[in-house]
Amino acid sequence: MQFEQLALPEPLGKGIAEAGFTECTPIQELTLPLTLGGKDVAGRGQTGTGKTAAFLITLFDRLLKNNPPASPNPRALILAPTRELVVQIHQDALLLGKHCGFSIQAAYGGVDYNKQREALRTGVDVLIGTPGRLIDFLKQKIYTLADIEMLVIDEADRMFDLGFIGDLRFLLRRLPAFDKRQNLMFSATLNHRVMELAYEFMNMPEKVSVSGDSMTADKIEEILFHVSSKEKFPLLLGLLRREGMERTMIFVNTKREGERLQARLMANDHPCRLISGDVAQEKRLRIMRDFKAGKLPMLIATDVASRGLHIEGVSHVINYDLPEDCEDYVHRIGRTARAGAEGKAISLADETGVLSLEAIEEYIGHPIPTEWAEDELFVIDYKHPPRTARRNTKPVNTTPRGGKARSGRRR
Repeated sequence: MQFEQLALPEPLGKGIAEAGFTECTPIQELTLPLTLGGKDVAGRGQTGTGKTAAFLITLFDRLLKNNPPASPNPRALILAPTRELVVQIHQDALLLGKHCGFSIQAAYGGVDYNKQREALRTGVDVLIGTPGRLIDFLKQKIYTLADIEMLVIDEADRMFDLGFIGDLRFLLRRLPAFDKRQNLMFSATLNHRVMELAYEFMNMPEKVSVSGDSMTADKIEEILFHVSSKEKFPLLLGLLRREGMERTMIFVNTKREGERLQARLMANDHPCRLISGDVAQEKRLRIMRDFKAGKLPMLIATDVASRGLHIEGVSHVINYDLPEDCEDYVHRIGRTARAGAEGKAISLADETGVLSLEAIEEYIGHPIPTEWAEDELFVIDYKHPPRTARRNTKPVNTTPRGGKARSGRRR
């Protein structure tokens, strides 16, 4: 289906054309005829299939066709679980809605508190944010949710995983009645908990899925190596040399492992940076900008970067640590082969990670093809990073010279 067939308003069609969109992806082709007709939809599709554009096009179409209220309060609310995803949606909204004339504001923690607050005071049409920051401003009565015409919940399953369900319900209960607004929910997975939420806060939603039997995208080439923990880094160096990876994301389970891996890669002339949940927001955004722009060839990340982010041209994803949560495997490898492109996902299963392998393969519905590494693939003569000076932790001797330790009790 071509976007021209949807009879969209001229300003929206212009933004879509300038973004380079001409043909609908499968999930857009299934959902847009429903959502543009006013139907509530709970959509499930493999990551990178165009869910963000699907709900943004519906949102702008609805706001353009409805007469705006006199109130400066937001008309549309988009909820996302992470700051990075909010920033991504905000950028896509500015691109697609460039000619629509709407005020679009992102609200998330870590940066621009006063700037975000003042923007809400002056009025906003489309509000995109994480639950915590939105609730903060709502309790200060900076804005209200009384005029919401469109609700979008993105990555709803992640809301549960990150413990946001209480905050999510707090916000949803302050919206107009579910039959007075349109409600859209999109995610790569729609489990029973998510659908229970959908039936509670949506108006008879239509469930749409384009994933078929496979949870992973068809054009991702998956490879698994069984390797000991001591051999993981020599094998990784060999794979980097063999594959010629232009833009690579490497996933680890902990920040500590990520810092160690970054130091070892840098020592062996592989420029890379690490993002994790406790890295300052400004720094995380700067690293992501450099990676997207091609200035940084390699990005090490914990699962903070595995959800919802759209980065063009990621050729390889490496699971240096196999994830403990089988859903995270799908989201991690979904950073490559996005929107019909091809990509490769390589996983290293050591003594600990292999314990998660059975659950992952059961979840994705197929075994991950195994490749056995030849001795020549391991790089043995790699450089070690310089050691950092250790702090002197030797206990201070408080025993008087030539005598016994004093008792704390006064005689």
